[in-house]
Amino acid sequence: MNIPENLRYAEDHEWVRVAEDGKTAWVGISDFAQSELGEIVYVEVDTVGEELNKGDVFGTVEAVKTTSDLIMPVSGKVLEFNPELDEHEGDNPSLLNEDPYEKGWIIKIEMTNPAELDELMTAEEYKKMIS
Repeated sequence: MNIPENLRYAEDHEWVRVAEDGKTAWVGISDFAQSELGEIVYVEVDTVGEELNKGDVFGTVEAVKTTSDLIMPVSGKVLEFNPELDEHEGDNPSLLNEDPYEKGWIIKIEMTNPAELDELMTAEEYKKMIS
């Protein structure tokens, strides 16, 4: 199971990677989450431009077996939906299965409360939770 050390993790299996500016971040789902979901066939995000709170739903991910809500791990404004996942552009939701931490990021956000990162799990804590 791939669990990069440089990310923070939410109990709902979303991860956050913070940019060097300390305000911008990328959000996706963990390797564990994609393996539990199975083959991902569709990702929907219709919250671009919206300011959401930690715990709000920012989209959904649909797999062959089920559909799951995507939950904001930290508060922020949704700046971008990964065009590679968007059905109107790249239309390649399988990137979440193939490369969940790099090419398979879901949204880019501007965090409104970066201190919330401290409430998320480290890689080590996340490993313990899923084992």
